[in-house]
Amino acid sequence: MPSTDKQALKPTREQIIYANLLLMGMLAGIIIMIITYLIYATGILSPHVDMQLVSANWGHGIHEYLENTNSPHGWGWTALLMKGDFLNYIGFALLGLMTIFCYLVLVRGFIRKKDWIFAVISILEIVVLSLAASGLLGGGGH
Repeated sequence: MPSTDKQALKPTREQIIYANLLLMGMLAGIIIMIITYLIYATGILSPHVDMQLVSANWGHGIHEYLENTNSPHGWGWTALLMKGDFLNYIGFALLGLMTIFCYLVLVRGFIRKKDWIFAVISILEIVVLSLAASGLLGGGGH
C-alpha cells in the first residue's frame, strides 16, 4: 500500500481527541450511574417516588405515571437531585450530552483547517442536538 494511502487512513488529531473525550465521558457517566444507583439502593437519599407507587403505576402510560407520582417531565428532574431516584439522571444526562461536547472539538479542528463546510455542518449538528435535548420543540417525552 503506498504511503499516501496509509496516511489517508490515519485518524486526524481531532478524531483522536473526539474518541478519547467520548471514552472518558462514557466511563465517567457509567461510574456516576453506578455510584448514584448505590446511593439510591442503599437508601442514603430517600426517593421521590416510593417503590410501591412505582409498582402500582407500572402498567400506566407516561402521562398518567407522572401525574400519579407527582414527578416532573423534561428537565424538571434537576429540581429533585437530592432524591435518590432522580440523582442517577446525572449520569444519563452526561452520556446524552457527550456527543455535543465532542462535536465542539471537531468544530475547533475544522475551523483551524479552514474547512468551512464541515465546520458549519458540525455547528448545525450541535444546534440540532441542543434543541432536541432542551425540550423546547415539545417532541418526545418532554
